[in-house]
Amino acid sequence: MSNDTTMYSDDDTPLVNKPTANGRNHNGAVNGKHATNGTHHDSPMHEDEESPPAQTNKAANSTKPLRGQKRKKAGKSESSSDEDVPLASSPRKPATKQRKPPKKRARDSSDEETKPSVSKPAASRKRKERGSNDSDDDTPIAKKAPKPRATKVKKEESEPPSKVKKETKESTSKATKATKAKKEEESEGSQLKGKGKNKDAEKEEDDEEVFKWWEGDVDGDGSVKWQTLEHNGVIFPLPYEPLPSHVKMKYDGKEVTLPSAAEEVAGFYGAMLETPHAQDKTFNENFFDGWKGVLKDHPPRNGIKITKFELCDFRPMFEYFEAEKAKKKALSTQEKKELKKAKDDLEAPYTTCLLDGRKEKVGNFRVEPPGLFRGRGDHPKKGALKHRVRPEDITINIGKDAKIPVPNVPGKWKAVQHDNTVTWLANWTENVNGNHKYVFLAAGSSLKGQSDMSKFEKARQLKEHVDRIRQNYRADLKSKIMADRQRATAMYFIDKLALRAGNEKGEDEADTVGCCSLRCEHVTLEAPDAIIFDFLGKDSIRYYNQVQVETQVFKNIRIFKENKTDDDNLFDRVTTTSLNKHLNAEMKGLTAKVFRTFNASITFQQLLDEEALDGATLQEKLNAYNKANRMVAILCNHQRSVPKTYDQSMEKMRYKLLGLKYDRMKLRHALFGMDPKYKKNKKYSEDESDIDDDWIATHEAQLKAKEIEKAEKKFTKDNEKLQEEDKPALKESVLKERLEAIEEEFERLEKERGTRKATLKREKPAEKLEEGIDKLTDKIKAFKLQIDDREEGKEVALGTSKINYLDPRITAAWCKIHSVPIEKIFSKTLLTKFPWAMEAEPEWKF
Repeated sequence: MSNDTTMYSDDDTPLVNKPTANGRNHNGAVNGKHATNGTHHDSPMHEDEESPPAQTNKAANSTKPLRGQKRKKAGKSESSSDEDVPLASSPRKPATKQRKPPKKRARDSSDEETKPSVSKPAASRKRKERGSNDSDDDTPIAKKAPKPRATKVKKEESEPPSKVKKETKESTSKATKATKAKKEEESEGSQLKGKGKNKDAEKEEDDEEVFKWWEGDVDGDGSVKWQTLEHNGVIFPLPYEPLPSHVKMKYDGKEVTLPSAAEEVAGFYGAMLETPHAQDKTFNENFFDGWKGVLKDHPPRNGIKITKFELCDFRPMFEYFEAEKAKKKALSTQEKKELKKAKDDLEAPYTTCLLDGRKEKVGNFRVEPPGLFRGRGDHPKKGALKHRVRPEDITINIGKDAKIPVPNVPGKWKAVQHDNTVTWLANWTENVNGNHKYVFLAAGSSLKGQSDMSKFEKARQLKEHVDRIRQNYRADLKSKIMADRQRATAMYFIDKLALRAGNEKGEDEADTVGCCSLRCEHVTLEAPDAIIFDFLGKDSIRYYNQVQVETQVFKNIRIFKENKTDDDNLFDRVTTTSLNKHLNAEMKGLTAKVFRTFNASITFQQLLDEEALDGATLQEKLNAYNKANRMVAILCNHQRSVPKTYDQSMEKMRYKLLGLKYDRMKLRHALFGMDPKYKKNKKYSEDESDIDDDWIATHEAQLKAKEIEKAEKKFTKDNEKLQEEDKPALKESVLKERLEAIEEEFERLEKERGTRKATLKREKPAEKLEEGIDKLTDKIKAFKLQIDDREEGKEVALGTSKINYLDPRITAAWCKIHSVPIEKIFSKTLLTKFPWAMEAEPEWKF
């Protein structure tokens, strides 16, 4: 870090080096000492994580040095504007330029969000490590900043079934009517009888009337959350069962007899022997260190001393685990159902709780079993041993008058408390990173729903203040006080690029950063007005972006980098805590996370509104929606690696497309045989250019094999049914006749190949053939769009923004305007999570 204490004005002339309001001078020193800020806090466990599992994108594999070499200028993005539309309106495209990822440093990239850091002076002048995680969404509700009362969502008036409802499998209105009818029957004393009793009971449970909390007062002030709370605690994993005596690992070629505690840990590694983790040096070192600690207390019974990892052979364990997996796969459907039922029955008491007398679903009620920590990205602690969590580690939160739950394993709770200002049911601290784990209600619960609605309402409220806030930080871009100038520049990036703010991180954590924790090495200037960002963001996902900025911002970054090394912090006078404190002064409850949510949602709304979809097909509408979602996901850096099964699934889709073209070709040829004049009609005369005789031969061979298999299965099934009815079984000659008919059919197809003639099994009039061809043409067009959509989204994670950043009312209103079934866009999980958004009216806007 530079010791230069010179202030600069907007014309780059030195300014007076006077102390700031917090007692610091302008190089961040306090009373002559350099100050660091913040301590790392553990994060709660939450069901809905903000981002997908860490993946490394293609750009991150670059071998080009991050610094020390001259960078080639990449293509510029659109220039910034003074309008109220963030650069997010034209999100960047995935980078194609290959660059070396930033240098890795030790730092945690935990599976959960970190809590806001608390300022704490450090004893030394070491460079601070900051991270990229700014989310406050996954912290316990009581620990969040107080939220204002959310506005009610106007209840949508009931309407007659529309086209949208016709396209859905079960419309909401029908489900509601069915529920009411069922309740009326029950009140009259009627009962369900006959077959399907269990299914009806399940359906009744699914159709249970939802508690519409959003139609009442939504209290988001951070005070009392409940009056009564009853639950059964958490369910612990079953105790370890030792392996059969003949299954033993080997050390230097000799079998090792391990006590249960040591064998269990060895089994964790043995089960992962064929995974990439077992090929990772850090993973292996951390595992072996942890295992040696267990072996010290539980040494091998046959006296073998294990000192070198290279001499360990876990292959016998791996082969045993694989054999057990194969046995489970080979179980019959009935056996699998019985095992699942037994598991569900065991977990049933833990899946729900009673909150103020209402039954609510619990989210993550299972205690994570012991194992080896995997982490995300290049985590320095991957492979470390996660200890078994016991009742003595867990604090239970429950109502004062509620019965204290009994653990399903021996032991007593660490503590039992009755705090109705928090929403968690249980918590404990895991041993690897020291993170606090919490058990919350499920995503569709009233408390979580109120939290989600308040979050999006807070982001929506920012619309009323954003002009003033932007005007203020633009003025501070030229501030005489360097701390204010740095803060304004950081706000510019958070607003325009939707960057996370970033929190301080410890030395033993993965090196991921956010806006406030950027180092000089992460930002490169390209004259006259372009800035290149290149750093590892949350979950070690690389963020690479070149963007044009305002002249003053470019000048400020040049000033901030002067007299600093690559390892020094770019914003050395700004912390996430101080930034959020300033944002809260601008608007109550405003944080960098709120800005990110606002920019994602407002951009999404604008992109959807720009699309002209009059007369568009359903698939065209879905593609337009997914395109807008992708743009937001790219803006928020929600990347993923290409799925392992991507090529295989795409090949299947392309084959299915050719199959549709084959079917259309057969109808065309049948039409030609009916009336040769159709050959001159352009609508029917054009051949399918990507289908040749070789492909047709292969396709027909596959069709033939499927038909034969289908006939054989039907023959077997028919005989089973006849046997149940005590009737004589069909003779083998019946199957033989069916197979001969199939052979004759495909011999005919083979003869027709290349003749542009076709004979259908059932004769149809020309009008029906024309109708069939038109339907297949539409189907082919829609399927092509589906393939294109899949191709464009292979490296973008669309789910994260839907869950955390896009106000679900935008989607609900858009679906109603364009007659798109909401089930085509929202999964069942999201429909359960956002019931309050489904009643948004078509004209609703973010």
